[in-house]
Amino acid sequence: MEIVIAASYSEMSRRAAALVADRIRTDPALVLGLATGRTPVGLYAELVRLYRRGRLDFSRVVTFNLDEYLGLPPDHPWAFRRYMDRHLFEHVNLDPSNIHFLRGVTPDPEEECRRYEEALRAAGGVDLQVLGIGRNGHIGFNEPGTPFECGTHLVTLKKSTLIANFGRLDDVPEQALTMGILTIMRSREILLLASGSDKAEAVARTVGGPVTTEVPASVLQLHPRVTVILDEAAAGRLGRRAVRGAS
Repeated sequence: MEIVIAASYSEMSRRAAALVADRIRTDPALVLGLATGRTPVGLYAELVRLYRRGRLDFSRVVTFNLDEYLGLPPDHPWAFRRYMDRHLFEHVNLDPSNIHFLRGVTPDPEEECRRYEEALRAAGGVDLQVLGIGRNGHIGFNEPGTPFECGTHLVTLKKSTLIANFGRLDDVPEQALTMGILTIMRSREILLLASGSDKAEAVARTVGGPVTTEVPASVLQLHPRVTVILDEAAAGRLGRRAVRGAS
């Protein structure tokens, strides 16, 4: 696990974009796993900037997103598909047929999860998976207690996650479809991003604590190729030993 501490959120985003861009230039048909939330907004803005300057080509890139709220159509303001359209998809030359998403509106969530796993297998798996991290250590929507051997599945969201995402508990989607931890760990490379002091405890437990289902992101210690890029606030609880040992 390589840990990079950036001076600011902007620098974190630039460093993350440089890594993603390097992988795309190396493999123009890269299978790229994508995350949503506040943290990767700057990454996507940097990728769009590189594309607009003619320094990045997405025409053969294949994308798979981590998760989607159950019951939300793709154009719903809260849908992660809408988020991706707004922050990345509408601004670069991705082939629409190469964009893969879990369908929030589905009569059979379990079958939708199976369909997504098959699509991932057909694409040859994820080459580079971008992740954020929740305050409770969740990755994707894999909440504390999720078994590490879990594939793509339906999850009921924790109240803490709903508050973090919506600021309230009433009239919000309470379930989601998410890539499982096993699915994430099958990625050939993982890029974990975290910013802000509210993520510092989760980051410290992820990189320096025991591997436990109570901190889902801690399983990344077992992956052979992980880069963690943090701003200084998110790195605030990392001791020198933790950083040195994980580098």
